Amino acid sequence: MSAANRLGWTLLAAAALVSPASAEPARFDWFRYQGEPQERATAGPGEYRNPILPGYYPDPSITRVGEDYYLVNSSFTHFPGLPVFHSRDLVSWRQIGNALDRAGQFDFKGLGLSRGIFAPDISFHDGLFYIAGTCVDCGGNFVITARDPAGPWSDPVWLGFEGIDPSIFWDGEAAWIVNNGAPAEVPRYDGHRAIWLQRFDWRARRMVGSRTVLVNGGTDIAKKPSWIEGPHLLKRDSFYYLIAAEGGTGDQHSEVVFRSRDLAGPFEPFAGNPILSQRGLDPARTHPVTSAGHAKFVETQSGEWWATFLATRPYAGDLYTIGRETFLLPVTWRDGWPQVLPHGAGIPFVAKRPKLPAAPVRAPQPDGAIRYVEEFDGAKLGPEWIGVRVPRAPVYRLEGGALVLDGGAKLGDTGGVPAFVGRRLQQHVATVSTQVRFAPAQEGDRAGLAAVQSDRSHLFFGVTRIGGLRQVALYTRDKADADTLIASAPVADGPVTLTLRMNGGTMAFDYAAGGDTRTLRADVDASLLTTARAGGFVGTVIGPYAWTGGDE
Repeated sequence: MSAANRLGWTLLAAAALVSPASAEPARFDWFRYQGEPQERATAGPGEYRNPILPGYYPDPSITRVGEDYYLVNSSFTHFPGLPVFHSRDLVSWRQIGNALDRAGQFDFKGLGLSRGIFAPDISFHDGLFYIAGTCVDCGGNFVITARDPAGPWSDPVWLGFEGIDPSIFWDGEAAWIVNNGAPAEVPRYDGHRAIWLQRFDWRARRMVGSRTVLVNGGTDIAKKPSWIEGPHLLKRDSFYYLIAAEGGTGDQHSEVVFRSRDLAGPFEPFAGNPILSQRGLDPARTHPVTSAGHAKFVETQSGEWWATFLATRPYAGDLYTIGRETFLLPVTWRDGWPQVLPHGAGIPFVAKRPKLPAAPVRAPQPDGAIRYVEEFDGAKLGPEWIGVRVPRAPVYRLEGGALVLDGGAKLGDTGGVPAFVGRRLQQHVATVSTQVRFAPAQEGDRAGLAAVQSDRSHLFFGVTRIGGLRQVALYTRDKADADTLIASAPVADGPVTLTLRMNGGTMAFDYAAGGDTRTLRADVDASLLTTARAGGFVGTVIGPYAWTGGDE
């Protein structure tokens, strides 16, 4: 290093010295996201692009009311949660709210990110919207209601039966709930589950009568099918149809169908099951879509049938950071049975649109690209912004054209709520950046970008204090209970622009201050943010984070 360079770094380190004081809140001036898919596929006229909701939007449930379609996804312990979407063409969706949007509805204290709200089901009857779901480790099965799907939604009514994945089936003025529960016998093998049915008194909001097993184990219990779940009932012509996921939510995931002329059964499995799956396809195929299942059907006003379902887009092998996503495909009826995808067929990225009036194109674009800028100049953040667990008091405020974060628990502390708000990572090729103003008052104070897959798998990139110096640093937590410092460098007072660049399985971290731009670290392995490594059911959420409690 030259003498001039040594002098420059000495002056920078001197400028970075931080005097102990009470920390001022972290201020973020803006947040920018630009993402594009690894796969190259562009929807042309009369076509749409899958996934219809890219990123962490799993377990989709859909319903139609007249010419309007509404969709809801699982959100686990993120808050606000239970995102509610609206569309008129099944292709372009706009988030209109979150059914979980206030303290007191649910309590996630002490829960990891992949507990909480599983597999919601949305339906409509007699002027009222219903969401049935399960709060895992936080109350069990519930139903909430709303006159307006944008909210507000009611507090939960707890239903008191065992199992998960409740779904309401409306048969005229009668309502029934079907769900996945333990079998009515000693389980024969790991993953042995059953599908149960019980009457739901929708006027009194309570379960009545006895519970009945509709399916024990799955399509053929002699073959030990695992994890029959996510059931939905529908009626077409003279048959009741039961569709359900089977095989677990990994690469063996599938959708199967049964039918009966009597709601109480017996239900006959379709000889052509599964009606949707990607298992058995060449794992070395280019840009695979995997793990397809957890479908729900909807009939359009033109008489077409369509299925929303979850699937994943790994960047390599079974590695994906973006979580399970929402896809759309047509349903074809033949000889009284539905089929979503022929055996051996891959899920297309581009397909023919539904026969519905096209709505204005929203993100993603026809080529799958997603770009947006948040200037923090509104009265509140949009419904797409989420945090970790339910705060008793707000963890952020918008003030003077900036996002201000102050207080909160440390990221990874399941007993608290961190000062973190983020957006879902929606593509494997993405650039995320923000500008932060923060003077750490003590060792360990930090403010910057966090990318969170779980409480034990996340990273922080931003401004902190190390050895008495204000520094920009990268910390990772890879299935661990403590952070690992990957790299750091002194940075002078003033705003710092932070940029995280993701390209499939690698990440790079750039920062700019005082007109100088540097790369802190490149070629960082992104697998710590994948579901396969971290475990759980969510996807990566990236956004501003601050902690002012120092080292612990």
